[in-house]
Amino acid sequence: QVQLVESGGGLVEAGGSLRLSCAASGSIASINTMDWYRQAPGKQRELVALMSSGGNVNYADSVKGRFTISKDNAKNTVYLQMNNLKPEDTAVYYCRVHLRRSDSAFYVYYWGQGTQVTVAS
Repeated sequence: QVQLVESGGGLVEAGGSLRLSCAASGSIASINTMDWYRQAPGKQRELVALMSSGGNVNYADSVKGRFTISKDNAKNTVYLQMNNLKPEDTAVYYCRVHLRRSDSAFYVYYWGQGTQVTVAS
């Protein structure tokens, strides 16, 4: 069994910072990509940042220069450092991890439970 546990969301004023964490645990054989998505009320879920197993990263244009994705391979944890937050960043943030379980030959996507980020103007 695999679990993704997110933490770090909350309420912050515009211009402030938050750091999200997502820890994957369980019978994990290998991790491919680790991503962050977000979904604002009434909107579709959108990709915020993606990190490949080799460390290549991609960001949504709306967060470039403000958000940084990083990971700790030893802890199977991905982070999202969010600086200079804006009210339009308000959303539920989800991590998504593409991994292979120890008892499987296939890679599957797992999602975290989501964490609320609210940016007050």
